[in-house]
Amino acid sequence: MAQKTFNIYCDESTHLKNDHHPYMLLGYVSIAYPQIKMAKEQIKLIKTKYHFRGELKWTNVHDKTYPMYNEILEYFLMTDLNFRAVIIDKSQIDETRPEYTFNDFYFRMYFQLLHQLTDLENNYNVYFDIKDTCSHKKLHKLKDILHWNTSIRNFQFIRSHESCFLQIADILMGAINYNLRIEKGDIKGKVIAKRKLVEKIQSHTNISLARTTPLSHKKFNLFFISLK
Repeated sequence: MAQKTFNIYCDESTHLKNDHHPYMLLGYVSIAYPQIKMAKEQIKLIKTKYHFRGELKWTNVHDKTYPMYNEILEYFLMTDLNFRAVIIDKSQIDETRPEYTFNDFYFRMYFQLLHQLTDLENNYNVYFDIKDTCSHKKLHKLKDILHWNTSIRNFQFIRSHESCFLQIADILMGAINYNLRIEKGDIKGKVIAKRKLVEKIQSHTNISLARTTPLSHKKFNLFFISLK
């Protein structure tokens, strides 16, 4: 069987130590390399249809933008794009253990995110959303952690406005985070448009957004990591 090449676009949500959010999420959208051009064109057409020129973000989902985000989500669900995320309750991170500083833990979770669904039969290009001036140090650390995986051919930072796939990862992680905060009772005055997108994901994938899915679930894979 011929090797295939996939691009993996990684993003982070509420991952900072003191951001006052209970969960850390690391996630990615993956796509087979030959499908990239067509997918970009289709997403661009959807944005043009709704006269939208900005960056796709979960924070921008509201009643007026809902039709466009709904169509973007439908496109993701009906194509071969896949999504995976690891979710951590930050209150469980015990920094009194020397090997579990918050920074160390962040990199351990990236390892958990990437090593499970890559295999040595295919090739992968991994792209990370550049966040700050420390990003290049993070890139070197991630390369060190994943150096054993020879299937990962390229590590690179890009900016989220340059990649519609990073933007889709942001939307999907936003939906997971939003649903968790609703279940936890942290959100008052729910945004109907966001709730509808959460329900669409759940009904289409037939999974809960609050529990780990089997690894066999390739389309929408979630790993809730328990530290207790």
